[in-house]
Amino acid sequence: MYSGKADMSRSVGSRSSESRALRVDLLKEPVLSRLCDALDKSNVKGWRRLGDVVSSDRRFQISPEEMELCSLKVLELEGSPSRMLLRLLGERGCTAGHLTDYLRTVGNEDALRCVKQPSLQVLIQPLSASVPRGHTLRLSCHARAPSPGVQYQWFKSREELPAHCGPDLVLDGVLVRDSGFYICRVNCGEVFEFSRWAQVEVLDPGARAGAGPPAAEGRLRVLIQPRPRQLAVGDTLRLECGALGRPLPRYQWHHNGAPLPNASQRILTIPNTQHAHRGRYRCEASSGNERCWTNEVHVALGPRISVQSSGAMECSEEDFYGLGASSNDFVQNGAPEELCATDKVALLMGNLSYMNHPPLKAPMVDVYDLTNLLRQLDFKVVSLLDLTEAEMRNAVDEFLLLLHKGVYGLLYYAGHGYENYGNSFMVPVDAPSPYRSAHCLCVQSVLQLMQDKQTGLNVFLLDMCRKRNIHDDPTPNILLRVTANIVFGYATCQDAEAFELSSSGLTNGVFLKFLKRRLLDDEKITVVLDKVAEDMGQFDPTKGKQALEIRSSLSERRALTDPVLPAHSADLALAHNRQWAKAHELPESMLLDFDCGARIQLGFAAEFSNVLVIYTHIVKKPEDMTSCQARVTDFSQELDVDPKEMNRETPEETGVYLLSDSLPQHSLYTRISGLQKLKEALVFTVVLQGTFSSLDEPVHWARSVDIGKPLIARLDLHHVVRGSSCLQTCLTPHSPSRSPAHSPSRSPAHSPTRSPALSHSPQHHGLQPGAPGPGRRSPHRLSPYLEGGAACCPRLLEGGAPGGTGVPIETTDDIEELQAVYMNSLQL
Repeated sequence: MYSGKADMSRSVGSRSSESRALRVDLLKEPVLSRLCDALDKSNVKGWRRLGDVVSSDRRFQISPEEMELCSLKVLELEGSPSRMLLRLLGERGCTAGHLTDYLRTVGNEDALRCVKQPSLQVLIQPLSASVPRGHTLRLSCHARAPSPGVQYQWFKSREELPAHCGPDLVLDGVLVRDSGFYICRVNCGEVFEFSRWAQVEVLDPGARAGAGPPAAEGRLRVLIQPRPRQLAVGDTLRLECGALGRPLPRYQWHHNGAPLPNASQRILTIPNTQHAHRGRYRCEASSGNERCWTNEVHVALGPRISVQSSGAMECSEEDFYGLGASSNDFVQNGAPEELCATDKVALLMGNLSYMNHPPLKAPMVDVYDLTNLLRQLDFKVVSLLDLTEAEMRNAVDEFLLLLHKGVYGLLYYAGHGYENYGNSFMVPVDAPSPYRSAHCLCVQSVLQLMQDKQTGLNVFLLDMCRKRNIHDDPTPNILLRVTANIVFGYATCQDAEAFELSSSGLTNGVFLKFLKRRLLDDEKITVVLDKVAEDMGQFDPTKGKQALEIRSSLSERRALTDPVLPAHSADLALAHNRQWAKAHELPESMLLDFDCGARIQLGFAAEFSNVLVIYTHIVKKPEDMTSCQARVTDFSQELDVDPKEMNRETPEETGVYLLSDSLPQHSLYTRISGLQKLKEALVFTVVLQGTFSSLDEPVHWARSVDIGKPLIARLDLHHVVRGSSCLQTCLTPHSPSRSPAHSPSRSPAHSPTRSPALSHSPQHHGLQPGAPGPGRRSPHRLSPYLEGGAACCPRLLEGGAPGGTGVPIETTDDIEELQAVYMNSLQL
């Protein structure tokens, strides 16, 4: 064995023990490809000469037969004799340190440069980013050096920033003038290295502010939406958009659905517009593997009109409308009066891990996908998984605090549910078996509370079954106001089930599978749902079993793409933004230094509003430490943390399937769910485990970390009862917050005959006070279907829980009773 001292004396510069100890067949693919290319191309100092040198070392000796096997690789397509030789050496335990010594003996400098590490190496490069004005900008640069005393210098273009001399450049309250290019110089004695350039773009949304603070770090989101334009022929068209993301987003503008050539800037400018330039415009932003779209806007063009007064003059746009009523061309092509929201707020709840009922799969993917889509539409989104009854009630209360006059409110629920006597009920994860309305949340009661806020649009998307629950007694319908701003989108018809798709991986439910294709369309919300219904009707696995039903009282062309124009005071807008941001504050990424000289990065990401991902990354370690890992442990018992899924090498191993592409690599990952149960600050321990060549046993160091209450934990949803508006207002027996205990006696089951009015294609009803409400996945195990029109494998109603008494039996009324209830509910 070569000693570490001998290795250092033979090295050019300093190389870490970890790099030298790496087996040659485990080198990174880019390094391995360059190395093989250099050895394959050289006749005198190539792979054959390397094999001869290695054969003199009995530890890694290569036989003539094995050398012949390597040479035969040239007969294969893209075969490499060098790659075969390195694989054989790696199987014998040959390391990068050994290979470096052999290559020096061979004299192949090109191959040697492929495996030689620089004396000063930048490990973490600063990333380009787009951030909103007033927020904090953080750029990080971390280097590994052969000796202590590393110094950092930050520059903006050619101007040094003397106040910033650490590995992290932090600028609080950034302004537009802080946009530009940044670079870091790392110094260690007489040696220095430069980082890559990082471009920073500071966006000023102004009156076009979207959904408040940005989403989780690194997530792509549109902040500045383009605005519709009405121009005269010959004017200059200018459309602006802006997206937040890391790395810096790229842009591509589209006109009438087709990409525009040479239109890849954030601001689109078209001088001297002609009639061919009118139409629909939107921009696609992309960052890494993510992409999102802006709203689609209309550009109208009309003739330029001059009016003779004492002389010729050119009209302004306002004057043009006063004079241009006779211009049929402009009136026909002009955009209608634009509707807007004072804000947009969405509460998304997905229940899948039920305590007393069959579990579900699709709600997690559905809530995640819908969250990302709604953020692109400037919604403030709260996304929650697996809520108990008390947590669901308190979540609704927090949702109501964000509503006020003119706000667009959207509530989405995916999970078990049912419908009785014209009212729909969402089933929490702790609902007993059997459950009644006292254990569930009534959707119509939530709507009644939203109406009290004078909202501009109320949208309910309910992805649950709508079967009957005979354990509920008849109760009076909730009296709703007559308002022309209510839209219900039911995943299935009355007395029918909603389905998940059978798949070994993650997939959407049937409703979200088609909804996410249409949600960003700049259309009236009922038109969007109509198109979703048509798409679902063509899906063979659920044709005749699940059909979207729409109920609406919407009288205006309200769309989810409508812009946000705050109509209230700036202080009130700021208060609402702070209330929402309170539940979405991620802990700051931090660097932890240990006594042994190791430094780790502790980072955080949000998968949902109540699901936190913690990752640890080794930034530097002592030279005499051969390997080290940083693990997190000792979490509160209130949280749902499986020790077997903690500190895994890939996000997927710990259950993080949806964020895996946006998390840093070469880290250990831990997923913390159920943050709403956290009663105190989240405190845990970071344990660093290091191994040394001179010691037989690993050595451990520990540090306690307190990150406060992250994300939704700040809102204390775990309280059993709150003195909130929900409790004070919902006094109906099956309201979200108050329900009497129902008699356990069973009502007689009716024949399963479906009402002719609701039995086939999706229905689009005018919504009146007390109209029958929504539903989704029933308490029965849902019938799964293979996606893509493959053969169905239904597990139709399994008769409830084992024993036949655990889950309510769900059926429907006879035709006369159902029609009577429905007609009575339409009366004012």
